[in-house]
Amino acid sequence: MDTVNDLTALSDQRIVIIDGAMGTMIQQVGLDESDFRDEPLKDHSIDLKGNNEMLSISRPDVIRDIHAQYLAAGADIVETNTFGATAIAQAEYGLSHRARDMNLASARLAREAVDAHLRTTGQQAWVAGAIGPTNV
Repeated sequence: MDTVNDLTALSDQRIVIIDGAMGTMIQQVGLDESDFRDEPLKDHSIDLKGNNEMLSISRPDVIRDIHAQYLAAGADIVETNTFGATAIAQAEYGLSHRARDMNLASARLAREAVDAHLRTTGQQAWVAGAIGPTNV
């Protein structure tokens, strides 16, 4: 399957829909500080609540479900949960060293969601990497 050509062909037929705001969807879940920590960070001295990119590691179920919701709503493209997963942005949380892990986990989750969507619906979708401005 040539996904680049498939995406190009789809965009020739209709408007291609990309998912919406990951942060807004995460806020609706009502997570607390512990949700943003994995075992190595259980005693981390900096508050991590709001570090949404960490959820790809600590709560992959939440991120996977958000991707699935967007796909079910008709998104053709889901973005990785990597808006702030840069060493520069993660320095605010003392987690620059975890940026690569966040990116890999986020890409894996988005790919899994798209693959599951194809298996269950027969509809192809795509993954796009996301990167936002840094806080510095």
